[in-house]
Amino acid sequence: MSGTSIVERCIAHVDMDAFYASVEQRDRPELRGLPVLVGGSGTRGVVAAASYEARKFGVHSAMSSGEARRRCPDAVFIRPRMSRYKELSKRIFGVFGEFTPQIEGLSLDEAYLDLSASLRMFPSVPALGARIKERIKEETGLTASVGIGPNKLVAKIASDMEKPDGLCILFGESIGQALDPLPARSIGGIGPRTAQRLARHGIITVRELRLAADRVLVDVFGRFADRMRDKAMGVDPRPVCADVADQSISAEETFDKDLDDRVALHRHLGRLSQHVADRVRARGLQGAVVTVKIRKSDFETCSRQRRISPPTADAGTIARVATELLDQWLDRNSGARLRLLGVGLARLSAASQLSLFATADSQVDGTLDSIRERFGEAAVLRGRALDRD
Repeated sequence: MSGTSIVERCIAHVDMDAFYASVEQRDRPELRGLPVLVGGSGTRGVVAAASYEARKFGVHSAMSSGEARRRCPDAVFIRPRMSRYKELSKRIFGVFGEFTPQIEGLSLDEAYLDLSASLRMFPSVPALGARIKERIKEETGLTASVGIGPNKLVAKIASDMEKPDGLCILFGESIGQALDPLPARSIGGIGPRTAQRLARHGIITVRELRLAADRVLVDVFGRFADRMRDKAMGVDPRPVCADVADQSISAEETFDKDLDDRVALHRHLGRLSQHVADRVRARGLQGAVVTVKIRKSDFETCSRQRRISPPTADAGTIARVATELLDQWLDRNSGARLRLLGVGLARLSAASQLSLFATADSQVDGTLDSIRERFGEAAVLRGRALDRD
Protein backbone atom coordinates (compact mmCIF):
# COMPACT_ATOMS: atom_id res chain seq x y z
CA MET A 1 0.00 0.00 0.00
CA SER A 2 1.62 3.25 -1.12
CA GLY A 3 -0.84 5.87 0.14
CA THR A 4 -3.18 6.59 3.02
CA SER A 5 -6.18 8.26 1.36
CA ILE A 6 -8.27 5.08 1.22
CA VAL A 7 -7.66 4.21 4.87
CA GLU A 8 -10.36 5.45 7.26
CA ARG A 9 -9.29 3.51 10.34
CA CYS A 10 -5.73 2.39 10.96
CA ILE A 11 -5.04 0.08 13.91
CA ALA A 12 -1.65 -1.42 14.77
CA HIS A 13 -0.86 -4.38 16.97
CA VAL A 14 2.72 -4.24 18.24
CA ASP A 15 4.21 -7.37 19.79
CA MET A 16 7.81 -7.48 20.97
CA ASP A 17 9.74 -10.53 19.74
CA ALA A 18 10.36 -13.09 22.53
CA PHE A 19 10.50 -10.12 24.88
CA TYR A 20 11.94 -11.55 28.12
CA ALA A 21 14.45 -13.75 26.29
CA SER A 22 15.43 -10.92 23.93
CA VAL A 23 16.07 -8.61 26.89
CA GLU A 24 18.41 -11.20 28.41
CA GLN A 25 20.27 -11.60 25.11
CA ARG A 26 20.48 -7.82 24.77
CA ASP A 27 21.95 -7.36 28.24
CA ARG A 28 24.28 -10.39 28.04
CA PRO A 29 25.96 -10.58 24.62
CA GLU A 30 27.34 -14.05 25.41
CA LEU A 31 23.76 -15.37 25.21
CA ARG A 32 23.15 -14.15 21.68
CA GLY A 33 22.61 -16.99 19.25
CA LEU A 34 21.96 -19.46 22.08
CA PRO A 35 18.64 -21.14 22.95
CA VAL A 36 17.60 -19.04 25.96
CA LEU A 37 14.64 -19.90 28.18
CA VAL A 38 13.35 -17.50 30.81
CA GLY A 39 11.59 -19.24 33.69
CA GLY A 40 12.07 -21.82 36.40
CA SER A 41 14.66 -24.48 35.66
CA GLY A 42 13.35 -27.04 38.17
CA THR A 43 11.32 -30.07 37.22
CA ARG A 44 8.13 -28.19 38.12
CA GLY A 45 9.19 -24.94 36.46
CA VAL A 46 7.44 -23.31 33.51
CA VAL A 47 8.90 -21.48 30.53
CA ALA A 48 7.88 -17.81 30.57
CA ALA A 49 9.65 -16.95 27.30
CA ALA A 50 11.75 -18.77 24.72
CA SER A 51 14.24 -17.22 22.32
CA TYR A 52 13.80 -17.95 18.65
CA GLU A 53 16.84 -20.21 18.79
CA ALA A 54 14.96 -22.33 21.36
CA ARG A 55 11.70 -22.24 19.41
CA LYS A 56 13.38 -24.13 16.58
CA PHE A 57 13.30 -27.14 18.92
CA GLY A 58 9.56 -26.79 19.52
CA VAL A 59 9.93 -25.01 22.85
CA HIS A 60 7.37 -22.33 23.66
CA SER A 61 6.07 -20.30 26.57
CA ALA A 62 3.90 -22.09 29.16
CA MET A 63 5.70 -25.38 28.42
CA SER A 64 7.03 -27.24 31.46
CA SER A 65 10.75 -26.78 31.99
CA GLY A 66 11.22 -30.55 32.02
CA GLU A 67 9.68 -30.91 28.57
CA ALA A 68 11.65 -27.90 27.31
CA ARG A 69 14.90 -29.46 28.51
CA ARG A 70 14.03 -32.76 26.81
CA ARG A 71 13.44 -30.98 23.53
CA CYS A 72 16.41 -28.67 23.83
CA PRO A 73 19.11 -30.15 26.11
CA ASP A 74 21.47 -27.23 25.47
CA ALA A 75 18.98 -24.58 26.54
CA VAL A 76 20.22 -21.85 28.88
CA PHE A 77 17.73 -21.18 31.68
CA ILE A 78 17.53 -17.63 33.06
CA ARG A 79 15.48 -16.54 36.05
CA PRO A 80 13.04 -13.72 35.22
CA ARG A 81 14.04 -10.14 36.05
CA MET A 82 10.68 -8.41 36.13
CA SER A 83 12.03 -5.04 37.20
CA ARG A 84 14.25 -4.96 34.10
CA TYR A 85 11.41 -5.99 31.79
CA LYS A 86 9.17 -3.30 33.28
CA GLU A 87 11.90 -0.70 32.80
CA LEU A 88 12.19 -1.48 29.08
CA SER A 89 8.42 -1.78 28.74
CA LYS A 90 8.09 1.78 29.99
CA ARG A 91 10.46 2.94 27.25
CA ILE A 92 8.53 0.99 24.62
CA PHE A 93 5.22 2.53 25.65
CA GLY A 94 6.94 5.91 25.63
CA VAL A 95 7.71 5.29 21.96
CA PHE A 96 4.06 4.43 21.32
CA GLY A 97 3.13 7.79 22.82
CA GLU A 98 5.22 9.55 20.17
CA PHE A 99 2.76 8.33 17.53
CA THR A 100 -0.64 8.35 19.26
CA PRO A 101 -2.29 8.85 22.65
CA GLN A 102 -4.69 6.01 21.81
CA ILE A 103 -2.76 3.09 23.32
CA GLU A 104 -4.39 -0.04 24.73
CA GLY A 105 -1.77 -2.04 26.56
CA LEU A 106 -2.27 -5.78 26.70
CA SER A 107 0.91 -6.72 28.58
CA LEU A 108 4.43 -5.40 29.16
CA ASP A 109 5.36 -6.12 25.54
CA GLU A 110 2.13 -5.89 23.56
CA ALA A 111 -0.36 -3.15 22.69
CA TYR A 112 -2.92 -1.90 20.21
CA LEU A 113 -2.41 1.59 18.75
CA ASP A 114 -5.04 3.65 16.95
CA LEU A 115 -2.96 5.40 14.30
CA SER A 116 -5.85 6.85 12.30
CA ALA A 117 -4.98 10.43 13.20
CA SER A 118 -1.25 9.86 12.64
CA LEU A 119 -1.50 8.96 8.95
CA ARG A 120 -1.37 12.55 7.71
CA MET A 121 2.16 12.87 9.10
CA PHE A 122 3.52 9.99 7.00
CA PRO A 123 3.63 9.35 3.26
CA SER A 124 2.21 5.84 3.62
CA VAL A 125 1.05 3.22 6.09
CA PRO A 126 4.23 1.14 5.54
CA ALA A 127 6.34 4.21 6.31
CA LEU A 128 4.44 4.74 9.56
CA GLY A 129 4.82 1.09 10.61
CA ALA A 130 8.49 1.08 9.73
CA ARG A 131 9.11 4.20 11.78
CA ILE A 132 7.46 2.67 14.86
CA LYS A 133 9.77 -0.32 14.56
CA GLU A 134 12.82 1.91 14.06
CA ARG A 135 12.05 3.99 17.15
CA ILE A 136 11.62 0.88 19.30
CA LYS A 137 14.97 -0.42 18.06
CA GLU A 138 16.65 2.94 18.68
CA GLU A 139 15.24 3.22 22.18
CA THR A 140 15.72 -0.36 23.39
CA GLY A 141 17.89 -2.29 20.94
CA LEU A 142 15.03 -4.79 20.59
CA THR A 143 12.89 -5.84 17.64
CA ALA A 144 9.11 -5.82 17.38
CA SER A 145 6.62 -7.33 14.99
CA VAL A 146 3.93 -4.92 13.84
CA GLY A 147 0.62 -5.74 12.20
CA ILE A 148 -1.55 -2.96 10.76
CA GLY A 149 -5.11 -3.18 9.52
CA PRO A 150 -8.55 -1.59 9.75
CA ASN A 151 -9.33 -3.16 13.14
CA LYS A 152 -7.90 -5.01 16.12
CA LEU A 153 -8.64 -8.51 14.86
CA VAL A 154 -6.86 -8.02 11.54
CA ALA A 155 -3.95 -6.16 13.14
CA LYS A 156 -3.42 -8.95 15.69
CA ILE A 157 -3.40 -11.66 13.02
CA ALA A 158 -1.10 -9.55 10.82
CA SER A 159 1.48 -9.11 13.59
CA ASP A 160 1.84 -12.90 13.83
CA MET A 161 2.33 -13.46 10.11
CA GLU A 162 5.90 -12.26 9.62
CA LYS A 163 7.57 -12.82 12.99
CA PRO A 164 10.18 -12.05 14.11
CA ASP A 165 10.95 -8.41 13.29
CA GLY A 166 8.03 -8.31 10.86
CA LEU A 167 5.79 -5.64 9.39
CA CYS A 168 2.56 -6.94 7.84
CA ILE A 169 -0.15 -4.62 6.51
CA LEU A 170 -3.60 -5.90 5.60
CA PHE A 171 -6.34 -3.78 4.05
CA GLY A 172 -9.03 -4.41 1.47
CA GLU A 173 -8.79 -7.61 -0.55
CA SER A 174 -5.55 -8.63 1.14
CA ILE A 175 -7.51 -9.32 4.35
CA GLY A 176 -9.45 -12.21 2.88
CA GLN A 177 -6.40 -13.51 1.03
CA ALA A 178 -4.45 -13.63 4.30
CA LEU A 179 -7.20 -14.92 6.59
CA ASP A 180 -8.85 -17.57 4.38
CA PRO A 181 -6.05 -20.19 4.48
CA LEU A 182 -5.46 -19.84 8.23
CA PRO A 183 -6.72 -22.47 10.70
CA ALA A 184 -10.08 -21.56 12.19
CA ARG A 185 -8.37 -21.48 15.59
CA SER A 186 -6.58 -18.31 14.45
CA ILE A 187 -9.81 -16.46 15.18
CA GLY A 188 -10.12 -15.27 18.76
CA GLY A 189 -12.69 -17.17 20.77
CA ILE A 190 -12.11 -20.54 19.11
CA GLY A 191 -10.31 -22.91 21.46
CA PRO A 192 -9.39 -26.58 21.07
CA ARG A 193 -12.83 -27.95 21.92
CA THR A 194 -14.65 -25.53 19.63
CA ALA A 195 -12.16 -26.31 16.87
CA GLN A 196 -13.00 -30.00 17.28
CA ARG A 197 -16.72 -29.27 16.97
CA LEU A 198 -16.07 -27.23 13.83
CA ALA A 199 -13.93 -30.03 12.39
CA ARG A 200 -16.83 -32.44 12.79
CA HIS A 201 -18.71 -30.15 10.41
CA GLY A 202 -15.77 -30.11 8.00
CA ILE A 203 -14.70 -26.61 9.01
CA ILE A 204 -10.91 -26.42 9.33
CA THR A 205 -9.92 -23.06 7.80
CA VAL A 206 -11.12 -19.50 8.25
CA ARG A 207 -12.52 -19.59 4.71
CA GLU A 208 -14.65 -22.62 5.56
CA LEU A 209 -15.83 -20.82 8.69
CA ARG A 210 -16.71 -17.72 6.66
CA LEU A 211 -18.73 -19.75 4.13
CA ALA A 212 -20.39 -22.13 6.60
CA ALA A 213 -24.17 -22.52 6.67
CA ASP A 214 -26.04 -20.48 9.27
CA ARG A 215 -27.44 -23.61 10.93
CA VAL A 216 -23.92 -24.99 11.43
CA LEU A 217 -22.63 -21.81 13.04
CA VAL A 218 -25.69 -21.57 15.28
CA ASP A 219 -25.15 -25.18 16.34
CA VAL A 220 -21.55 -24.45 17.33
CA PHE A 221 -21.70 -20.83 18.55
CA GLY A 222 -25.36 -20.27 19.47
CA ARG A 223 -26.21 -16.58 19.72
CA PHE A 224 -22.64 -15.65 18.80
CA ALA A 225 -22.90 -17.22 15.33
CA ASP A 226 -23.14 -13.91 13.45
CA ARG A 227 -20.25 -12.48 15.44
CA MET A 228 -18.00 -15.41 14.53
CA ARG A 229 -18.85 -15.09 10.85
CA ASP A 230 -17.95 -11.40 11.04
CA LYS A 231 -14.61 -12.34 12.56
CA ALA A 232 -13.96 -14.82 9.75
CA MET A 233 -14.61 -11.96 7.32
CA GLY A 234 -12.13 -9.73 9.16
CA VAL A 235 -14.83 -7.50 10.67
CA ASP A 236 -14.22 -6.19 14.19
CA PRO A 237 -15.91 -3.01 15.50
CA ARG A 238 -14.06 -2.86 18.83
CA PRO A 239 -12.34 0.47 19.52
CA VAL A 240 -8.85 0.89 20.91
CA CYS A 241 -9.58 1.80 24.52
CA ALA A 242 -6.75 3.88 25.91
CA ASP A 243 -8.30 4.10 29.37
CA VAL A 244 -8.90 0.37 29.88
CA ALA A 245 -7.41 -0.78 33.18
CA ASP A 246 -6.16 -4.31 33.65
CA GLN A 247 -9.22 -6.57 33.59
CA SER A 248 -7.61 -8.65 36.32
CA ILE A 249 -4.40 -8.97 38.26
CA SER A 250 -3.27 -12.39 39.41
CA ALA A 251 -0.38 -14.41 40.76
CA GLU A 252 0.19 -18.15 40.75
CA GLU A 253 2.71 -20.69 41.99
CA THR A 254 3.69 -24.14 40.74
CA PHE A 255 4.81 -26.30 43.66
CA ASP A 256 8.00 -28.37 43.75
CA LYS A 257 5.86 -31.28 44.97
CA ASP A 258 2.12 -31.84 44.71
CA LEU A 259 0.40 -30.63 47.89
CA ASP A 260 -2.66 -31.82 49.81
CA ASP A 261 -1.85 -30.19 53.16
CA ARG A 262 -4.48 -27.49 53.78
CA VAL A 263 -2.28 -25.53 56.16
CA ALA A 264 0.48 -25.35 53.57
CA LEU A 265 -2.01 -24.46 50.83
CA HIS A 266 -3.46 -21.69 52.99
CA ARG A 267 0.04 -20.34 53.54
CA HIS A 268 0.67 -20.22 49.80
CA LEU A 269 -2.68 -18.48 49.29
CA GLY A 270 -1.61 -15.86 51.83
CA ARG A 271 1.58 -15.13 49.92
CA LEU A 272 -0.18 -14.98 46.56
CA SER A 273 -2.93 -12.75 47.96
CA GLN A 274 -0.34 -10.35 49.34
CA HIS A 275 1.42 -10.21 45.97
CA VAL A 276 -1.84 -9.50 44.14
CA ALA A 277 -2.83 -6.83 46.65
CA ASP A 278 0.55 -5.12 46.32
CA ARG A 279 0.22 -4.95 42.53
CA VAL A 280 -3.38 -3.72 42.67
CA ARG A 281 -2.55 -0.92 45.11
CA ALA A 282 0.54 0.07 43.12
CA ARG A 283 -1.80 0.79 40.18
CA GLY A 284 -4.29 2.73 42.29
CA LEU A 285 -6.98 0.12 41.70
CA GLN A 286 -9.44 -2.01 43.62
CA GLY A 287 -11.32 -5.16 42.61
CA ALA A 288 -14.78 -6.64 43.08
CA VAL A 289 -14.17 -10.32 42.25
CA VAL A 290 -11.73 -12.72 43.92
CA THR A 291 -10.69 -15.73 41.86
CA VAL A 292 -8.81 -18.90 42.71
CA LYS A 293 -7.08 -21.08 40.10
CA ILE A 294 -6.57 -24.74 41.01
CA ARG A 295 -4.52 -27.26 39.04
CA LYS A 296 -4.47 -30.89 40.11
CA SER A 297 -1.55 -33.28 39.80
CA ASP A 298 -3.07 -34.67 36.57
CA PHE A 299 -3.06 -31.10 35.11
CA GLU A 300 -6.86 -30.78 35.28
CA THR A 301 -7.46 -27.09 35.95
CA CYS A 302 -10.50 -25.31 37.34
CA SER A 303 -11.29 -21.94 38.87
CA ARG A 304 -13.65 -20.53 41.46
CA GLN A 305 -14.69 -16.93 42.00
CA ARG A 306 -16.77 -14.77 44.32
CA ARG A 307 -17.98 -11.21 44.02
CA ILE A 308 -17.21 -8.99 47.00
CA SER A 309 -18.67 -5.67 48.10
CA PRO A 310 -17.34 -3.11 48.52
CA PRO A 311 -14.40 -3.54 46.11
CA THR A 312 -11.05 -3.94 47.84
CA ALA A 313 -7.29 -3.93 47.49
CA ASP A 314 -6.83 -5.42 50.96
CA ALA A 315 -4.60 -8.51 51.14
CA GLY A 316 -6.43 -9.86 54.18
CA THR A 317 -9.82 -9.75 52.48
CA ILE A 318 -8.46 -11.33 49.31
CA ALA A 319 -6.77 -14.12 51.29
CA ARG A 320 -9.88 -14.80 53.38
CA VAL A 321 -12.18 -15.13 50.36
CA ALA A 322 -9.59 -17.14 48.41
CA THR A 323 -9.17 -19.54 51.33
CA GLU A 324 -12.94 -20.05 51.60
CA LEU A 325 -13.16 -20.78 47.88
CA LEU A 326 -10.29 -23.26 48.05
CA ASP A 327 -11.70 -25.02 51.13
CA GLN A 328 -15.09 -25.42 49.46
CA TRP A 329 -13.38 -27.01 46.45
CA LEU A 330 -11.25 -29.29 48.63
CA ASP A 331 -14.34 -30.43 50.55
CA ARG A 332 -15.84 -31.60 47.24
CA ASN A 333 -12.57 -33.12 45.98
CA SER A 334 -11.32 -35.11 48.91
CA GLY A 335 -7.78 -36.41 48.55
CA ALA A 336 -6.89 -34.16 45.62
CA ARG A 337 -3.25 -33.19 45.35
CA LEU A 338 -2.51 -29.79 43.84
CA ARG A 339 0.25 -28.90 41.42
CA LEU A 340 -0.53 -25.18 41.18
CA LEU A 341 -2.50 -22.48 42.96
CA GLY A 342 -3.36 -19.02 41.72
CA VAL A 343 -5.14 -16.00 43.17
CA GLY A 344 -6.60 -13.12 41.19
CA LEU A 345 -8.59 -9.94 41.63
CA ALA A 346 -10.95 -9.00 38.79
CA ARG A 347 -13.55 -6.34 37.93
CA LEU A 348 -10.92 -3.70 38.59
CA SER A 349 -11.70 -0.03 38.93
CA ALA A 350 -9.94 3.09 40.14
CA ALA A 351 -9.60 3.17 43.92
CA SER A 352 -12.05 5.72 45.27
CA GLN A 353 -11.46 7.52 48.54
CA LEU A 354 -9.99 4.42 50.15
CA SER A 355 -7.88 6.46 52.54
CA LEU A 356 -10.98 8.17 54.02
CA PHE A 357 -12.56 4.89 55.01
CA ALA A 358 -9.48 2.71 55.48
CA THR A 359 -9.90 -0.45 57.50
CA ALA A 360 -7.25 -1.56 59.93
CA ASP A 361 -6.05 -4.12 57.38
CA SER A 362 -5.72 -1.56 54.59
CA GLN A 363 -3.79 0.76 56.91
CA VAL A 364 -1.44 -2.13 57.67
CA ASP A 365 -1.04 -2.80 53.94
CA GLY A 366 -0.06 0.81 53.39
CA THR A 367 2.58 0.57 56.10
CA LEU A 368 3.91 -2.69 54.63
CA ASP A 369 4.12 -1.06 51.20
CA SER A 370 6.28 1.73 52.63
CA ILE A 371 8.60 -0.73 54.35
CA ARG A 372 9.02 -2.86 51.21
CA GLU A 373 9.64 0.19 49.04
CA ARG A 374 12.53 1.18 51.30
CA PHE A 375 14.00 -2.21 52.27
CA GLY A 376 12.89 -4.66 49.54
CA GLU A 377 10.04 -7.05 48.81
CA ALA A 378 11.15 -9.68 51.34
CA ALA A 379 11.62 -7.24 54.20
CA VAL A 380 8.24 -7.91 55.80
CA LEU A 381 5.39 -10.39 55.32
CA ARG A 382 2.03 -10.98 56.93
CA GLY A 383 1.93 -13.86 59.39
CA ARG A 384 -0.41 -15.94 57.22
CA ALA A 385 2.28 -16.04 54.53
CA LEU A 386 5.04 -17.35 56.76
CA ASP A 387 6.30 -20.93 56.97
CA ARG A 388 5.35 -22.71 60.17
CA ASP A 389 9.03 -23.06 61.05
